[in-house]
Amino acid sequence: MLRRELEYFLGAVRFFTRLPVPAWVGHSAEALNGSARYFPAVGLLVGGLGALVYLAALQFWPQPVAVLLAMAATIYATGAFHEDGLSDAADGLGGGWDKLRILEIMKDSRVGSYGVVALWLGLTGKFVLLGALDPALVPWALLAGHAVSRYAATLLLATMDYVREDLQAKAKPLATRLSAGALVAATGFAVLGLLPLPWPQALAGCLLAALATLWLAAKFRRWLGGYTGDCLGAVQQVAEIAFYLGLLAQWQR
Repeated sequence: MLRRELEYFLGAVRFFTRLPVPAWVGHSAEALNGSARYFPAVGLLVGGLGALVYLAALQFWPQPVAVLLAMAATIYATGAFHEDGLSDAADGLGGGWDKLRILEIMKDSRVGSYGVVALWLGLTGKFVLLGALDPALVPWALLAGHAVSRYAATLLLATMDYVREDLQAKAKPLATRLSAGALVAATGFAVLGLLPLPWPQALAGCLLAALATLWLAAKFRRWLGGYTGDCLGAVQQVAEIAFYLGLLAQWQR
C-alpha cells in the first residue's frame, strides 16, 4: 500500500515536472490516474524549490532579483508545462469560435498573439506581486501558491469531463474522475501549504484563487463542455496569480 502510494507520488513528479525519479517507478494509465491526488503535493515540491532559491539568492541580491531567480527555478523544474497550457488555452479561447476550432487551435504548437499576451501578463504579474510582498512572506507564498493553484486544477479533474479524444493529448492519462478519497488527500496537501501563512492572508488568497477557478471553469464548460490538459495549465497559472493578489491585498490592509 505504502509503496503504491509512493509510486503514485513519484509518477506525479515525473508527469508534472522534469525532476528525476527512480527507474523502478512504473508507467501506466492506472498509475497516472492514481497520481492525480498528488498534484498539490507536486506543488509543494516545486514551490519549496522556488522558496529555497529565493532565500539563497536574497543573501546576494535585492528582492526583485531573488524573485526572478525563484520563478526561473520553478519554470525550469516544470519545463514550463503549465505556462504552455495557459498560452494554448488563451489562443484557443481567444481565436476560436466553436468547440472544434478552439480544440484545433489549442493543439497547434504555434503561439498566437493571445498566447503571447497571456504569457507576458502571467509572468509579469507573478514577478510584480511577489516582489511587492514582504520579503519574509515570499517563501511561504511560493509554497502555498504552487500547492493551492494545483489543487484548483485538481478540482476540474474532480468535477468536469475530459473533452479530447486523441491519445496524444497531454492530460489523457488523468481523464478519470477523482474519487472522494483522492480529493480529500489532494485537499490535505493544499491545506498543508497554507499552514505557515497568517490565516487572513491565506483566506484572502484562497478566495481569489477560487473565484478565478470558477470563472475559468465556467468558460471551459460553456465553450468546450469540459476541460483539456491546456485548461488545467491555465487554471493553475491564473489561480496562482489570483492567490498572490489575495495575499498582497490582505497584507497591505
